Amino acid sequence: MQLMQQDPDVLAYLASDEAVDHRHPRVRDNAKALWSATGDAYAYAEAAFEFVRDTIAHSADSGDPRVAWRASDVLGTRNGICHAKSHALVALLRAQGVPAGLCYQRLADDDGSNPLVHGLIALRLPGSDRWSRLDPRGNRPGVDARFDLAEERLAFPVRPELGEVDYPGLYAAPHPAVLAALQDSADRQELWRKLPTAL
Repeated sequence: MQLMQQDPDVLAYLASDEAVDHRHPRVRDNAKALWSATGDAYAYAEAAFEFVRDTIAHSADSGDPRVAWRASDVLGTRNGICHAKSHALVALLRAQGVPAGLCYQRLADDDGSNPLVHGLIALRLPGSDRWSRLDPRGNRPGVDARFDLAEERLAFPVRPELGEVDYPGLYAAPHPAVLAALQDSADRQELWRKLPTAL
C-alpha cells in the first residue's frame, strides 16, 4: 500500500512527543538492550517488532482493564491495545534513529457491524525509499502478523465488502481522535466506547 506522509519532513518521524516518548529512560533502556543483541538497523527493527508483538499483551486478549497510551507506560505495564503497542514500537524504533510513524485501518466484525479504528505502524529503514507497514498487535489463533518488509503480513487484511479500509495517511504523532479516546478512558471498557469508528 502506498502511504502518504502527513508531514513531508522525514525528521518528523524521528521526533519525541507525549505518546511516543522515546527519550524516556525506560524506552532508552529497552532500545539499548535490543540494539546490543542485534547491531544493525534491520535486525534491530525486527527484534523491536517481535518484542512488542510478543511480550506486551494486547489487553483485549489478556483481559487487562488498564489503559496505557504513552510508550514508556506501555513498556512499564507490558499492556496495551493496538494503538498503545504501536506507540511503543514507534518509540523503540525512533530511539535508534529508524524513522517510524503511525497508520490506521477501519475494521469490523464478520457481518460488518461494530466498526473500529485499528492502529499499526510503518517504518523506513536507512537506505530505503519506501515505508513498510507492520502490525505489532499480537498474535492469537487466526491472527499471524509477521515482520516482512517485502510483503505485508498484517494481523487483519481489510475486507472492503464489509466497509473496512486501509487509511493511506502516515502520521508522525497519534491521530487526535485516537489519542483523545486513550487519554480520556478510565478502563478498556470505556475505551471501546470512545475509540473512533472511522477517521
